[in-house]
Amino acid sequence: MATAILLSEYGGPQALKIEHVDVAAPGPGELRIRQTAIGVNFHDVYVRSGLYKTLTLPGIPGIEAAGVVEAIGPQVTGFSTGDSIAYITNHYGAYASERILPARLAIRLPDAIDQDLAASVLLKGLTAQMLLRQVHQVQSGDTILVHAASGGVGQLLCQWASYLGATVIGTVGSKEKAEQARALGCAHTILYREENFVERVRQITNNQGVNVVYDSVGKDTFLGSLAALARRGHLVNFGQSSGSIDPIEVSILAPKSNSLTRPGVFHYTAERAMLESMASELFALIERDVLAVQTGQVYPLAEAARAHQALESRSRMGTLLLKP
Repeated sequence: MATAILLSEYGGPQALKIEHVDVAAPGPGELRIRQTAIGVNFHDVYVRSGLYKTLTLPGIPGIEAAGVVEAIGPQVTGFSTGDSIAYITNHYGAYASERILPARLAIRLPDAIDQDLAASVLLKGLTAQMLLRQVHQVQSGDTILVHAASGGVGQLLCQWASYLGATVIGTVGSKEKAEQARALGCAHTILYREENFVERVRQITNNQGVNVVYDSVGKDTFLGSLAALARRGHLVNFGQSSGSIDPIEVSILAPKSNSLTRPGVFHYTAERAMLESMASELFALIERDVLAVQTGQVYPLAEAARAHQALESRSRMGTLLLKP
């Protein structure tokens, strides 16, 4: 039998319980996957706590993993047993040693991308690709603000945007994280606990503001992010680690003709061709050492609660993995 983490009720990390589960043979269009590395993301924390009520309980959380194809169902082409794959899914089920997966979600990994790396970077990397290349196409000469610049997505945004020729300003919570963000491409760092980031952005940009703000913090930073924009600047909110944003009047965008977007990566990867294109660009930049991925602590699957505690502490740098 396989093992999985079952969430039966919303709550703290202790709500994550290890269970034995049966995994059926793959049906039409499906693969059976033996998972070797499972990504741990803030989305998982929001699901566990009940902030996101998108997983039917009891259910198996987790939206990102990598592993090996063990069996192939009818009507599946393009995969062979033994293939190394990774995936993201908004239908959950990743916190498990084995699972059934729709083949349309599986991405075959190039030789240079191992399964631990894929599970560490795929969701964050596809999110960064969406933000920089589609939601707002960052150009050489742009000035951008990245909140939580030392976080998982933030690190990729800083490196990728710098590679594209943008000037990157990053907010961070400590001097250690500021040093890391500068090493990853931030031209300027702001210690948000000690400095007013809006005032610092105005100083850095000679009161012009930034072309785009990438904000995964939400409630605590939303109005400041809007104030930091230049004329015709674009505020991209893609998370809410500090809580949900209060309702706003659309007219607050009018004084500087600003725009606001709240994108979700699963809408951008819903078409197979787009998923493959986004992943291909991500993997190519990793292979060329444009993007460095810092892996973090590895926990046994049975200790998913400890992994969530580490993630919520915000004391660690690098990604977190679960190992079946």
